[in-house]
Amino acid sequence: MRWTADQVLALAPDASSQKAGSRLGIAGPWSRAGSSGEGAVWGLCKGSGSKPYQTVIDTADVAGPAYRCSCPSRKFPCKHALGLLLLWAGDQGGGRAVPDGEQPPDWAREWLDTRRAKAAAKGGSPAAGPGAGASAPADPEAARKRAERRAERVTAGATELERRLADLLRGGMAAAEQAGYGLWEETAARMVDAQAPGLAARVRELGAIPASGPGWPARLLEECALLHLLTSGWLRRDALPGTLAATVRSRTGLPAPAQGEPLRDSWQVLAQYDTADSKLTTRRIWLHGERSGHTALLLSYGAAGRAPSLALPVGLALDAELVPHAADPASRQLRADLGEQFTAPAPTTGHPPGLSPAEATARYGDALRDDPWLDTWPVTLDRVVPVPNGPDWQLAHAEGETALPLAPSAVSRAGLWRLVALSGGAPLTVFGECGHRGFTPLAAWPHARAETVRL
Repeated sequence: MRWTADQVLALAPDASSQKAGSRLGIAGPWSRAGSSGEGAVWGLCKGSGSKPYQTVIDTADVAGPAYRCSCPSRKFPCKHALGLLLLWAGDQGGGRAVPDGEQPPDWAREWLDTRRAKAAAKGGSPAAGPGAGASAPADPEAARKRAERRAERVTAGATELERRLADLLRGGMAAAEQAGYGLWEETAARMVDAQAPGLAARVRELGAIPASGPGWPARLLEECALLHLLTSGWLRRDALPGTLAATVRSRTGLPAPAQGEPLRDSWQVLAQYDTADSKLTTRRIWLHGERSGHTALLLSYGAAGRAPSLALPVGLALDAELVPHAADPASRQLRADLGEQFTAPAPTTGHPPGLSPAEATARYGDALRDDPWLDTWPVTLDRVVPVPNGPDWQLAHAEGETALPLAPSAVSRAGLWRLVALSGGAPLTVFGECGHRGFTPLAAWPHARAETVRL
């Protein structure tokens, strides 16, 4: 089955690539396009030079689609790959622009054969996951000593941060506005030196609050209190319950290796989105296990201005193993690593079971009990309708009196209007993130349609 346009656009590394790829998703620029039963799509795209760009995509790769294009772009996928996939996805009835059952030309076949041979050589199977062929673990005693030295540095950094928070509160909130962002950046740099990137990230977030509009002193005080709670938790981590101590270590910025038992399931890709700062692009991919009912989060990173390597089309499902980061299977940790994959992503028509707005907020409250620094929690709302609530919007239950307000960031997104148009006043199933500022919708399913709609 061919993908939908939403599933293709979910692979774009950024918004500009989405726009550029959409302009190439028509038959005009393309010639000699085709697709095979082996999951390959290829074509020649007219460019500014005398020779067309050669573009080929392997959609059957178990690790996600792979791309090759003769254009000089450093983005993956480039606009030509996106345009070809959009042309292929939109050519559902008869395959006139991208016919099925074709034999790849020599230049495409050579690339396909080479990469599939290399994949088969890794561990003897093309389904080997990202961890295949990893080197043996380092010396345990050396690793223990490094961990102890790092813990000492983090403790020194947390102690210093406690003093700086106390000085801020002693001098009053107005001092934070007068000092400007430099105060926070210097403090964050000290936390980086202390090898506590989690503390550094939270300190940097404090620097933007004084310029965030009316009511900023209260918001700054709230975030300072949460930061104080985190540093206190680190300094007293030996007295904490095991699960909470692990949460404190993770929030401080110490790596949490994948150490749970692999869980094999048919994992539906619910949502994928990127956030970026001056140094790093972070990609979040939400998955739902169709048999286990488990929701998992994959994180992938790229240097500033570059898309992370891992990309999974929203709305497809993959038969794969996920390795959780929590050793205790009863833990609320969602983070996982993608392990061995057994098939390429395939279309799916299901969605997670939904909750009412009241049940969703209760789930978020339960999660906060184990992780007070949790910003959001993934939930699926069932039979909700987007309705205005004064200047804001909310998702109201179609058969009850409960509603969940949309987060301010969600109201400003184009996805809100797509959600409203998709509903047309009828109830929807909506997946998203529930947080203290409201609900951010990421995907939706109209009751009369089966496919996932990316927001």
